[in-house]
Amino acid sequence: MSFALKKDDENGLSTYYNNKTTVIQEARVFNESPISPRKCRALLTRIVYLLYVGESFNTQEATTLFFGTTKLFQHKDSALRQMVYLAIKELAETAEDVIMVTSSIMKDMQPNSEVIYRPNAIRALCRIIDPSMAQGVERFFKAAIVDKNPSISSAALVSAYHLFPHAKDVVKRWVNEAQEAVNSKSSSSFFGSSSSGGGGGYLGWGSSSSSANTGYQPIPSTSYIAQYHSLGLLYLIRQQDRMAVTKMIQQLGGGRSGAGTTLRNPMALCMLIRYAAKVIEEDPNVQKQMLDLLEGWLRHKSDMVNLEAARVICEMKNVTPQQLTRSIAVLQLFLSSPKSTLKFAATRTLAALAVSHPSSVAACNIDLENLISDPNRSVATYAITTLLKTGNEASVDRLMKQISGFMSEISDEFKVIIVDAIRSLCLKFPAKHESMLAFLSGVLRDEGGYDFKRAVVEAIFDMIKFIADCKEQALSHLCEFIEDCEFTKLSVRILHLLGAEGPKAPHPTKYIRFIYNRVVLENATVRAAAVAALAKFGLNNIDAKLGKSVNVLLNRCLDDVDDEVRDRAALYLKVYDAPPLVEPYVKEESIYSLSALESKLVSYLSEPELLDEPLDISSIPKISKAQAAKESARTSRTLETIGVPSTSKAATPPPPSAAETQSNYAQQLAEVPELASYGPVLSSSVKPSPLTESETEYQVSVVKHIFKEHIVFQFNVSNTIPDTVLEQVSVIMQPQGEAGLTEDFIIPVPTLTAATSPGIVYVSFTRETPEEYVQASFQCILKFVSKELDPSTGEPEEEGYEDEYQVEETELAAADYIVPSYVTFASEWDRMRGGVSVTETFSLPAMESLKAACNSVIEILNMQPLGGTEDPQSPTVHTLQLSGLVGGGGGKVLVRCRMTYSKAQGVTLEVGVRAEQQPAADLVISAIGG
Repeated sequence: MSFALKKDDENGLSTYYNNKTTVIQEARVFNESPISPRKCRALLTRIVYLLYVGESFNTQEATTLFFGTTKLFQHKDSALRQMVYLAIKELAETAEDVIMVTSSIMKDMQPNSEVIYRPNAIRALCRIIDPSMAQGVERFFKAAIVDKNPSISSAALVSAYHLFPHAKDVVKRWVNEAQEAVNSKSSSSFFGSSSSGGGGGYLGWGSSSSSANTGYQPIPSTSYIAQYHSLGLLYLIRQQDRMAVTKMIQQLGGGRSGAGTTLRNPMALCMLIRYAAKVIEEDPNVQKQMLDLLEGWLRHKSDMVNLEAARVICEMKNVTPQQLTRSIAVLQLFLSSPKSTLKFAATRTLAALAVSHPSSVAACNIDLENLISDPNRSVATYAITTLLKTGNEASVDRLMKQISGFMSEISDEFKVIIVDAIRSLCLKFPAKHESMLAFLSGVLRDEGGYDFKRAVVEAIFDMIKFIADCKEQALSHLCEFIEDCEFTKLSVRILHLLGAEGPKAPHPTKYIRFIYNRVVLENATVRAAAVAALAKFGLNNIDAKLGKSVNVLLNRCLDDVDDEVRDRAALYLKVYDAPPLVEPYVKEESIYSLSALESKLVSYLSEPELLDEPLDISSIPKISKAQAAKESARTSRTLETIGVPSTSKAATPPPPSAAETQSNYAQQLAEVPELASYGPVLSSSVKPSPLTESETEYQVSVVKHIFKEHIVFQFNVSNTIPDTVLEQVSVIMQPQGEAGLTEDFIIPVPTLTAATSPGIVYVSFTRETPEEYVQASFQCILKFVSKELDPSTGEPEEEGYEDEYQVEETELAAADYIVPSYVTFASEWDRMRGGVSVTETFSLPAMESLKAACNSVIEILNMQPLGGTEDPQSPTVHTLQLSGLVGGGGGKVLVRCRMTYSKAQGVTLEVGVRAEQQPAADLVISAIGG
């Protein structure tokens, strides 16, 4: 009610007057005799007002008001009747037994009814009736859709739109009437039909007839709004039929010039353009004919239509510079328009287009530069952003001066866009980093919120990462910023960066003062981060004197009031006393995969018998810090999409990482009672392997789960036939030869329809020799009972028939036992020198390049490539480094693949394997040799 109270105060209305309790008490005016239209209209207005500002009536209150309102049907006052319908429409969602007023409403929506509130009656009926009653009122709606009065036609069309989700089959039959409405070339009136014989005026004013309030003066309509509503309904009915939608667009498009279209409403044309854009996206084959239509609409007399057509052409996939010429010319004209809305829309579209076609947009640079001084700062911001993408290196300094002039006049949201554009420009023109870094450091000292300051800090971070020449200066600017930074998160991130980059700087000692100041002056979170950063300076063996100084500072931190700060200081002082600990605690480049670690901990705590033994972390895979940062980073705008306006489409979430997939599978398997005794899952396939084509009627994919003594195959089965149900769905697996596996059981899917797909079938095998890594191939047959669905009841028929469906073979291979894990290869390879070591040479004449050989080996072994060795730098000689963990106690395994390539012999591969267990090394060699 805060919004309502605020409005009351502004308008001088008393809180009492618009109080819910007062309104309910005053509802007795509905029962007065005679009815006072003025009092009733005032009260109904207050009811609707309360609903609009968020007030809610409970079911009893709403029902009382609803039926009190219906008593006003006795009065013929047009304005009162319109208000009654508005109130009924809003109260219908909460009140009970609203269907009882259907007959009263239907009297007012008869085709021969010449009352001004007939559209209101139609809209109210849509909210009142039960979906099962839609067929009974079908003829009324059909007549209203094709009525010559556009307000009646629009009311019927909008009501049909709302009815469609609940009564699709009925509304689909109105397609001819909707088509007639969209093709209507003229509308006789807006407020009433010209067929009224009595004349009269709007709401009874100026009536020359004795029957006041029943007829009304014809007023010509120029809006053609019914075309917009009928087009929306037509698309809703046909949206699943792409051919029908394409045909509708071509019929209504008006040919290549657009002049032949029957659509007169600009909003309807804009909607048609959006439908055309969707068709182009779904079916690239129709792009040329749709593009002809779009270029015709560029010459329409409505700015709205021109802009929509230009925007769609600019956003088309794989659009060529030649196809963009006309749309850019239209947008360029808008840049010099006196209307701010047109300038804003044009600059926004050009800013998005400049990402992919900067050279095409460069033709507008002169007009865009004139907009930098535009009084509308939103327009100026997008103009600057576009110029930063299309400009050359020579124009950078001039643009930076112009930007500095109005940064203080725009909101943080637009400041972020500007900063992100400058970040992109830094990486495009590294030689200009000095002026851009000076600008970023300047705005960092200005007032601003967290999002703005974070954007500036991240821009400086990127400059440090990609432009080596500016690293030292950028670190100095960040040091100055944390001296007076009010955002803890930013201080922590900067301190972490100082700890990582500071020790590598030419003069690392100058950063110590800034970091230690944080220990003295900041909150506990920042102090803890500062301790960690200090330790990295002292333990990276920069020089002995610095190490001793940092040791003294860390000792002072042992007296801190916060336990986290004390614990970190104590940890790093312990590392001082034990130099071998420096490698794992300070210089280590890998961390445990958090998803895998969480899954392991959950499994450990859920098994009481495991609690007597310490947690074994050797089987948890590791990932590099770069991988961890990539996985934890939220989806944000990339450097290529900076300044692009966000679209209405939801962003596609990133795919789950391998560790997250493993964790999800482990949770899913834990919910199957038959598998509860198997213990924790050691490894699972990263992604399902398809066993059928994607177009087949039955689709099957398989995921393999490895347990200590068992192997479980998970088959994901989908039924794509809507009128068929499959029962007792199972998969029969037949191993080829001696596999060393014994089948335990099959868990079938009882019932599978198109709606419930996919269903999961589990097939369990026991490993006869758990310490061996069995590799085998299986024939798979999908078995089920097929039954037809009764179209009238939706229930399956009693009798069906058994059927089989042959799917592709599936293999249990080395990759199913190995989990990728990150290590520092050189040190780990040397450490495992005394363990199991195997070397074999293979000839791969079919391989056409070293890159193909690398991809093949990585896929066969499912191991983690290290140090970027998955991408050969030389076409003839390369060394591939791989790391992984073999499940079930197989331990760590490292692989070094030395390979050479010649056109005559293909790829010659020398595979060196070092492992903690002999079976793990044998598994790798047999996988490549097989």
